[in-house]
Amino acid sequence: MTDNEIDTNSEEFMDSKKEMDKLVYESIKEKEVKPNAIFAKLSDLTRSMPVTKDVVNWARVNSMWPLQFGLACCAIELMDFGSSRIDAERKGYLLFRGTPRQCDVMIIAGWVTKSMVPEIKRLYEQMSKPRYVVAFGECATCGGPWWESYNIIKGIDEVLPVDVFVAGCPPRPENLFAALMKLQKKVGGNVEG
Repeated sequence: MTDNEIDTNSEEFMDSKKEMDKLVYESIKEKEVKPNAIFAKLSDLTRSMPVTKDVVNWARVNSMWPLQFGLACCAIELMDFGSSRIDAERKGYLLFRGTPRQCDVMIIAGWVTKSMVPEIKRLYEQMSKPRYVVAFGECATCGGPWWESYNIIKGIDEVLPVDVFVAGCPPRPENLFAALMKLQKKVGGNVEG
């Protein structure tokens, strides 16, 4: 070992390292750093707010993010729902998202084949919680005209927990608007009897 090299395994070095760690720990312990709002976790902020549940519930009710998931002819009516004629954003139904991680409402529009069920389940599991499902149209609710087919499931409620059903073949965009208003009431705690 040369003069410039330090033996880090020596007993003298280990003792000095322990002493230095102790000094650093004691100096930090005296100065407690309060969390900054910019770097705090959302869960910490919501716990510190006095009206947490009301604010979070209001945000959930008034900002529903639907997942674009059109499977058949009902998807055309679903696209019309997103147009300026309906103006769904005015009521808090925000833009259709292309990724399930940013959505909390899945709108199943059209018939669901048995081969599509694993993909729908995977997308549903990737959605942020709490998550909701809307069955849009006869095919999504009961299989529609293909209810006796070997490859069409008889309603998405066999696979996912459906919160609101929308009747019609194809249903009008106004029906989806009414269904999402019912879903908003359900999320807000106003369950119709």
